[in-house]
Order: sequence, then C-alpha cells, then structure tokens
Amino acid sequence: MDYNELSITRLKDKLESGEVTSVDLIEEYFKRIEKYDNSIEAFLTLNKEEALKKAKEIDEKRKNGEQLGYLAGIPVAIKDNISTKGLKTTCASNIIKDYIPPFDATVIENLKNADAIIIGKTNLDEFAMGSSTETSAFQITKNPWDISRVPGGSSGGSAAAVASQMAPFSLGSETGGSVRQPASFCGLVGLKPTYGLVSRYGLIAFASSFDQIGPFTRNVEDAAIVMNVIAGYDKMDSTSVKREKENYLDGLKNDIKGLKIGVPKEYLEGLEGNVKSQMEQSIKTFENLGAEVEMMSLPHSGYGLETYYILAPSEASSNLARFDGIRYGNRSSNYNNTEELFVKTRSEGFGEEVKRRIMMGTYCLSSGYYDAYYKKAQEVRTLIKNDFDKAFEKYDILISPTTLSTAFKIGEKNDDPIAMYQSDKLTVGVNIAGVPAISIPCGLSDNMPIGLQIIGKNFDEAKILNVAYNFEKEINFKQTPDLGGVK
Repeated sequence: MDYNELSITRLKDKLESGEVTSVDLIEEYFKRIEKYDNSIEAFLTLNKEEALKKAKEIDEKRKNGEQLGYLAGIPVAIKDNISTKGLKTTCASNIIKDYIPPFDATVIENLKNADAIIIGKTNLDEFAMGSSTETSAFQITKNPWDISRVPGGSSGGSAAAVASQMAPFSLGSETGGSVRQPASFCGLVGLKPTYGLVSRYGLIAFASSFDQIGPFTRNVEDAAIVMNVIAGYDKMDSTSVKREKENYLDGLKNDIKGLKIGVPKEYLEGLEGNVKSQMEQSIKTFENLGAEVEMMSLPHSGYGLETYYILAPSEASSNLARFDGIRYGNRSSNYNNTEELFVKTRSEGFGEEVKRRIMMGTYCLSSGYYDAYYKKAQEVRTLIKNDFDKAFEKYDILISPTTLSTAFKIGEKNDDPIAMYQSDKLTVGVNIAGVPAISIPCGLSDNMPIGLQIIGKNFDEAKILNVAYNFEKEINFKQTPDLGGVK
C-alpha cells in the first residue's frame, strides 16, 4: 500500500491497528521527499533524525499501551516562518538564514502535544511577502501539477509538500491569502481561521493585524482534525480570543438544506479561463444540495487590494525594523560606523520585494502622508468589514472563486509587481475583515486545479467546514498531480 496517498484519518487507523508503525511511515515519507523534492523544492530544512527518534518513542508507547495524542505518529510539514525549537527558521531570507529558535510557537507545542511528527520546514516567499514563492532567497518551489508553474504564495512550499504527497498535512500562514491561494493552485483544502482563533505566538510577524496560521490538507475532514488541535485561547498572544473550544468534526454531520448563500458580484469580475464556468457549476451543486443561492454585493470590495497594500506594508515596515544586524540576524562585515552597519546589513539581507514593501510602508507612515494613506486605508478597512457584517445578517455564508485564474507560469509576473498583487484580489477582503474562509478544489482547467472559496462570519469555522464537506462529497474531487515525469 502507498501510505503517502492516505488521509490523516486513514493513516491514524493504520497506525492504531498496527498495520504500519510510526517509523515505517516516517521512512516512507522521507523516501518520497528524496525522490521528488530535488524537482519540487518544497522543503528548506529536513528533520529526519529527530523525526525518526520521535517515531520510535511513539511506537514504544503504543506497544506498551500508553496514552498517545490524537495525531500520534502522523507527519507534518511546517512553513519556515513558524518558530520550531532547535530547528532552523529562516523566513526564506538571508537576514536570518542561520536562526535557530530557542522556543516553539504555540501551534507547534499543540502539534507536539498531539504527538504529530515534524518532518521539515517548507519554503515561502521571503517573510511571506509574495504570491508565488518566487521571492524566497533560497529556491523557487514548483507546482506539482505542472512544474513550469508556481504553487502560489506565500505558503507555496507547504502547499506543494502536501500536493506531492511528501506530507499528509502542513501548516502555512495567511496575511492576504497565503493559505487559500496556494491551496487553490495546488488542488488542496486550505483554511484561514478567524483572527484570534489560532495563536500566532511564535509566528514571525509580517503584518500583525492580518497574520494568521492555517492548515493545508487533502480533504475537509483532515482540516477539521487539524483545527481541533491548533485552535484555542493562548495567553501568549494578546489577540487570542478566550472562548469555548469546539469539536470541528462534529459539525460535519449536518446537511445544508435551506442554507442561504450569497455570491458577491464583485468577486466574479475578471475571471480567466474556465474559472467562471466552474463557479457557475459550483452554484448549481449547492442548489442541488438544497441551498438557496443569490447574487449580492460587497460594495467596497473594489478598494480591498489598495487598502491591503497600504496597511500590510506599513505594518511590515515597523515589524521588520528589528532586523538591524545588532539585535537580530546576520550582520554586514563591511561598515565604518553604526549608520553604515544598519544600511549595509539590511541592503544585503533583504530581497527586492521585501525592500519594496518596507519602502511603501515607510512612505505611507511618514509625516505629511500618514493621513492621506494609512489613516484613509484604515477608514476604508472599516467600510469593508461593515460590508461583511451586513452580508452575514442575510446570508449564512458567501462563496466565490478563490483566485481569478489557475496557477501561472514561473517568471510570468516577476517584472510586474502590480500584476502579481492582483493575484490576491479575491482573498484580501477576508483578511481585511478578519473573518474565516476555506478554499477547496472545485474542478480542473487544462489539468490545473480551480479553488472555490467559502467565507463565514467570525468564529463560524464549523459552518464553513460543514458546507465544504457537503460540497466535497457531492463533487467527489479525487484528482491528484501526476508526478510520473518529475525526477
């Protein structure tokens, strides 16, 4: 049996029945990584020795009948901007290329408490700034469906690792769509939780009022399982919300008859290829499942991209000020005074896209321009959030395509930052409003996956998972990338 093809639930069954040991499973996944990752380039750091050591401990505990966590022996890959104690965490940037955290992020503690096994750290756009995983300082991750195309970004390594079956699930992070967009491009389920539901303690900050951690899985049930493990209040994160913990698997039992679904008309503009026809087919599927679907409007969504690209770089320019060569990260070896040390360290350490966003953000926050840009963008943010609040007074959920197109070619948008930023057009509104959303596969166009986005009101993860589960069962999307030609 090829264990790499199995879901978390089926792997758990095989481990608990004794059909396979944790050590066997970890070795299987590393064999696949050794076979394919030279071409896919999803991983930046592998954790084989420690993973096998942990697997042996779990096998021994299982043999002795000791209590184990819910994910005991299941491998997981982690985006390389999430702190892992004793394991390199680089943000795909030269400025912290040798950083080894002395502590675990809270989500990592939660995974370890559930006895999941970390097999490696995955590639990303530098400091999560990008939509294609091409701005990494170290390598360009390829889309397993077509290695001439990008996997999306910024969590492209985490998405590619799961899509190519080098990990059964992974964690990514979202600031403007960095889980949902790569999930859409790679044919996966990707969930962006409500702001405050999953702790960000240990996530290296990009834009603090947007950042969230979310899972990549191959089906909706697995996403519910991972959310059960990583969601919950954390006193170490001041934005964490104290509320009763939910079991997201319980919510998958319900049908969606009578559910009221809104389709924002602004999210259907500019769709490419077969994305529009696939969206129309998805609406029919929901109607067949008994839902009521209506066109509606989020009137300020047209300002979403501009709002995001003022606020997020402004926060980034502040958050990244700490990387100065004195307190954090690498230091230039060629300087004559303190000012030169700052300038040369940051010039040598950051890539072009990170520098661009620091300059954009610094400009928007500077004296004389703050009111015109940053303050105005915050006011528009409120209008966009109000649009979502008003929509959820009438509708249970909203649906839209996750992206305007399928995955684009590597290098296609590198010379045009505006075209690259347009990749986030259908995802940034959710981050601006702070609400949850999930992307699930809804079909193919020229053998490339198309993603459907399901958006809920704050803390309605159980509902969007249930809706996604019903849709997934109805369309029975089983396609996976053919890696036969990948060496």
